[in-house]
Amino acid sequence: MTVRALLLAGTVAGAAIGIAHIASAQTAQELAQTQQAQIDYLKRQLGIFAAQLQQIEAQQAGATKPGAKPAPKVTQSASNKFAIESADGQYSMGLTGGFQGDVGYYPGFEAKSKVVGPQNLNSGFNARRARIGVTGRAGGDFTYTFIYDAGNSSDATPKGIETAQVNYVGIKGLSVDFGYSNTPFTLDQATSSYDTLFMERATPSNIATALNTGDNRSNFGAKYFTDRYWIGAYVTGPAVGDAHGVAERIGAFQRATYQVLQDPNYTLHVGVAADELLKAPNTGPNTANAISLSDQPELRVDTTTFANTGTLGTVANPVTGAQIYDFELAGNYQNFFFQGEYFHYDIERRGLKTAEFDGAYGQAAWTITGESHKYVPSSGSYARIVPDHAFSPKDGYWGAWEVAGRVSYVDLTSNFTAGLPISATSQPSAIVGGRQTSYTVGLNWYPNSYLRFELDYLHTDFDKANPTALPGVRLGAPVGAEINALALRTQVTW
Repeated sequence: MTVRALLLAGTVAGAAIGIAHIASAQTAQELAQTQQAQIDYLKRQLGIFAAQLQQIEAQQAGATKPGAKPAPKVTQSASNKFAIESADGQYSMGLTGGFQGDVGYYPGFEAKSKVVGPQNLNSGFNARRARIGVTGRAGGDFTYTFIYDAGNSSDATPKGIETAQVNYVGIKGLSVDFGYSNTPFTLDQATSSYDTLFMERATPSNIATALNTGDNRSNFGAKYFTDRYWIGAYVTGPAVGDAHGVAERIGAFQRATYQVLQDPNYTLHVGVAADELLKAPNTGPNTANAISLSDQPELRVDTTTFANTGTLGTVANPVTGAQIYDFELAGNYQNFFFQGEYFHYDIERRGLKTAEFDGAYGQAAWTITGESHKYVPSSGSYARIVPDHAFSPKDGYWGAWEVAGRVSYVDLTSNFTAGLPISATSQPSAIVGGRQTSYTVGLNWYPNSYLRFELDYLHTDFDKANPTALPGVRLGAPVGAEINALALRTQVTW
């Protein structure tokens, strides 16, 4: 039945009821006197119907009028992100961002040498990430993202541009990317910093991605994925903040993963990746192509690095290339989750032996409240826990709770024999970056899909043989350190 018919039927029925009511109240002698009242009542009802019908027809005519544009709309994603979208869905703009505030305390620090090596660490607060940006569609098959990061207050300057990228997504499962972004080399790096089990990624992973991938890195490439496969290849350039006008860093990486098992109750993920430094950076004319490998001990409150190769590359022996190989394994069974990676690093310098290093980490988590980490096909990684019931004490819900543990190590010593000097004639290829082993346990609370609180305890053993004879410290003497740290993060994303 049409709108017109419905309104007419309703009007006539109403009028009939009104007339019957009036008529029932009259005597035969009064009937003649009320006829005019009945007619007037019917006219009024028909007038209301005519006005309503005219309004509906005008609206319909406006909606179908040639050249008329439907109004834009507000959309809400499954993860409760809001955006403004054109009526045809071809253009959109949504707000995105997040904040991570870290507090770190070092209750125990022991230097293994009072003359050289790390001497102390400072407790404090770090606005680890403070991001705000927009993302959306730019003509149907193209998407864009711009995110600015004002965080990382423990360093001298904020990071600045985190992401400034355009993507072509016109073919299902394919994304062709250009701009600045986080580059998904390694499983740890492909996992969003909002989704990692611990406050920081493992040191061997950070060292691997710092070569020429990682955050806010210029890149061009493509990835193709299904619910089981992920394969991608990218060329990378300098990161935000790198000096321009000198020899810039150029690299490339490839990564491929496969979900061997995929079931609502369990998954098994494997992957391999390779990264190549094609051109090492330098600081200007007549300077060396050089790099360095280093990382803070899995916490960003103090800027001191432990595992550190120092500068690799001189004018006489510049860095000519580097390769990193990665094997990844992850999976879950119901509310149990595990993830690990092994890395091998090769650094090539003209006239010297190839420097070879190794690193690895393994981590596992158990969700006390029963939720599980879900696989994310677009990144070939796993997402953080989303609670089945948001925090609501009056309803008996306390969000999701998770306990986790990790062991990681990296060895940045190569071609070195302890007790022998390093010089042009004795061990010229030697590098003494030390060996770092870290143990972390964590408790994560997810009140809802926006918030997370992380409490981490870290113990790190750093061992290094003194490569240079100094007063009071013999050649080859231990100059490492032992560190304990307690840290808390407050995180909100949108």
